[in-house]
Amino acid sequence: MRSNNNNARSPFLLTITLIVSVFMVAPMGLSVMAGLVNNYSVGLKSGLTLRWLAEVWEVYGNTVGWSLLLAAACVVGTVLIGVPCAYALARSRSRLARAFEELLTLPVAVPGLATALALILAYGQITWFRQSFGFILVGHIVFTLPFMVRTVASAFLQGELVALEEAGRTLGASFWQRFMGILVPAVFPAIVAGALMVFTLSVGEFNLTWMLHTPVTRTLPVGLADSYASMRIEIGSAYTLVFFIVILPVLWGLQSLADLIRKRHGT
Repeated sequence: MRSNNNNARSPFLLTITLIVSVFMVAPMGLSVMAGLVNNYSVGLKSGLTLRWLAEVWEVYGNTVGWSLLLAAACVVGTVLIGVPCAYALARSRSRLARAFEELLTLPVAVPGLATALALILAYGQITWFRQSFGFILVGHIVFTLPFMVRTVASAFLQGELVALEEAGRTLGASFWQRFMGILVPAVFPAIVAGALMVFTLSVGEFNLTWMLHTPVTRTLPVGLADSYASMRIEIGSAYTLVFFIVILPVLWGLQSLADLIRKRHGT
């Protein structure tokens, strides 16, 4: 009887899944179409064109490279800072470490605009820094660092890893030898997972970036908002299409790399 009930429910569940999928994909499809037609109000009858894509690339093309470079730099920064920090938090039992861990998650809990305002108040007087992409990079690292730390710290807490580290210490290995030779290779899949999360968040981050950017330090999401606010709907939609064309292959490639690394490590 249970098997028959499950079979009877399958079409219902499939229908619900299809409805939800269409509900989510349809707006993106309409937005893409709007960027490829001559006049959105007329629709496909106005004819297809690449004119809007060309205009977007001419005005906002530089935001693509800067966004990808910024996200890559953010990954490097969070790995260099976050992995040692994750190890320290995983091995420490002090109240100070727990308090620091809670403090670390504040940028995720508070609005991005509040974090950006705090950075401006603290470092905005340094003109050359305020007008550089480095200022946005610091904001992105502050925002994404908790995701790297939490992901890697969980991996460092594995019981067998603690035993391996203790065995290395017993055999006379230095801390650096244990950390780089045993621990980092063991948690590498977690580092890759954290890096994928950081890259994705950095590329799509808008609230914090909008507050920190200047006219010469725009990123993809900021340019996207600018095109929506000041241009024709066709240009804003074409920018959305550019965003998909540039970002989705990168994310798929990173996800495939992460899956390959997990398989090689047997996780």
